[in-house]
Amino acid sequence: MAENSEWKNDEEEARARKEAEAAVRHARDYHMRKQGYWKGFFVGFFACVAVLAVAAAVLFFRVSGNRRPYRADKTTQATPAEASANPKDLNYDKIEAKMRLLQNVIYKNYLFDEKETDVEDGIYKGMMSGLGDPYSVYYTADEYKKLTEETSGQYSGIGAVLNQDPDTKISRIVTVFPGSPAEEAGLKPDDILYQVAGKDVSGENLDVLVASYIRGAEGTSVEIKVLRGDKHEELTFNVTRRNIVMPTVESEMKANKIGYIRVLQFDTVTPDQFKQAVDELQKKGMKRLVIDLRNNPGGVVDSCISMLDYMLPDGLLVYTAGRDGVGEKYYATDGHEVNLPTVILINKGSASCSEIFAGAYHDFDRAKLVGTTSFGKGIVQFVMPLGDGSAVKLTTQHYYTPNGFDLHGKGVAPDVEAESEEGDVQNGEKDAQLTRALEVVQEE
Repeated sequence: MAENSEWKNDEEEARARKEAEAAVRHARDYHMRKQGYWKGFFVGFFACVAVLAVAAAVLFFRVSGNRRPYRADKTTQATPAEASANPKDLNYDKIEAKMRLLQNVIYKNYLFDEKETDVEDGIYKGMMSGLGDPYSVYYTADEYKKLTEETSGQYSGIGAVLNQDPDTKISRIVTVFPGSPAEEAGLKPDDILYQVAGKDVSGENLDVLVASYIRGAEGTSVEIKVLRGDKHEELTFNVTRRNIVMPTVESEMKANKIGYIRVLQFDTVTPDQFKQAVDELQKKGMKRLVIDLRNNPGGVVDSCISMLDYMLPDGLLVYTAGRDGVGEKYYATDGHEVNLPTVILINKGSASCSEIFAGAYHDFDRAKLVGTTSFGKGIVQFVMPLGDGSAVKLTTQHYYTPNGFDLHGKGVAPDVEAESEEGDVQNGEKDAQLTRALEVVQEE
């Protein structure tokens, strides 16, 4: 019976796909030709939804049950079944009628010529925005193409790390690399970006902002307008992009043989840089260690796991679970560890992989956490290409520390509270949090 049911499902899947494709082709071709772009778009769009919804009940659970667990540096391809699997809360007749009404109002009253592709992309972006999740977004084909350039740590950019408040969508600089174009131009940590290349970016998704506006061809310049300080002084900088090998790890030996390693973000190059820093400090006789994750926005999960694997004993490091309870477990397995008195510095800018790293160390009882409560981003996103060059990034799972703590919306709390002024992370001797971390690790 199982084999017959599986065969029947495959047959229904194939038939449903053919019906959907035929409906979309017919609606698109006929209405684009006879009734103009918008009417064709509406009919084609909703014909696609209606036909695919018929196939959804058969297909969805089989497809979703076979999804590969998320890795930060990988994507999964969205299928027609996934695209239409659960339309139960949407009244498509009502939506279509409202869209027709809006289009008619625009057609009769709008002063300027509408850009059809911009309007269409805006509809898709609006649907994702309606989820109320700042991490679930729609990427146009152009945006996704730029986003899928390999995260290799080498790029043509300005040499700065940015983060973004998920509620206000305000993007600010958290780190400026020494000798970088950003430093040479005069940009500083805590500068708020509000215009890049002539575009208001105050509400732009951060990864789109970086990929589409900050980065670019080597030797080209980009105008960046920022707001600085409590008075929000408006400043304009012209920054010339260069190929930059990002120094994601900084290290030095402090007094009393205390090793200090700052991890700026978790890139694909970071594990090698981190392990090299640890090895070099050990060769110099390191007796204690401070790992600084302040203002580290996260990055590639596999890089974080690799670094934890090198430092901690074998065991569970982090696991994920979606609303169906399905997820993945990540383990330390290499048999290598660095067992020294350790302090990890965190603050409100420590997010995602930084929190995974700090949470694992804390649950293994291998480090004291010093600073302020971390950002609280403990959720997983899939990036799903849609087959036409565009893609969506969708939140699908929670992260849990080894002891089962769900940090999302809460953050990782420090063992020792230590406040610091904005910008102190790069101020050396004025860094009160680092001073406190050195005191705490010396007591261990």
